[in-house]
Amino acid sequence: MLSELYTGGVLDAAAAIPPARRLDAPDASATKVSRVCGSEVTVDLIVEDGRIADFGMEAKACALGQASASIVARNIIGAEAEELYSLRDQMRAMLKENGGPPTGERWSDLAMLQPIREYPQRHASTLLVFEAVCACLDRLGLDQLSSDQRD
Repeated sequence: MLSELYTGGVLDAAAAIPPARRLDAPDASATKVSRVCGSEVTVDLIVEDGRIADFGMEAKACALGQASASIVARNIIGAEAEELYSLRDQMRAMLKENGGPPTGERWSDLAMLQPIREYPQRHASTLLVFEAVCACLDRLGLDQLSSDQRD
């Protein structure tokens, strides 16, 4: 049942989304839009010494998109590119391939989004923030760095 998705944890996370804040001079920006529902997330990043130093975001999304964006916003400062690419891949696998949720202290709250896997039409809005963050990293050339580190 769709109402199972909107548990207290998801609604609490969505309600805790920080106010929209765009960075004045980001190193990279990216906007991702769900073709299914029209949800939209814009991300601004400043990266210093390979880590996220500042993060701005504007999210016009459903509660599920807001919940994932809220968790990312609370935890992204200090994260490295490799970690964020891996996080995106883990979230895709969790939703689309019945994979486990991301682990570790920084990202463990994302486990509350596991029930979304049963609703494919909700995957796109939930993944927007992860896709936007990685698009920023790609623009900064950190995708090559990340794939080199994996080999």
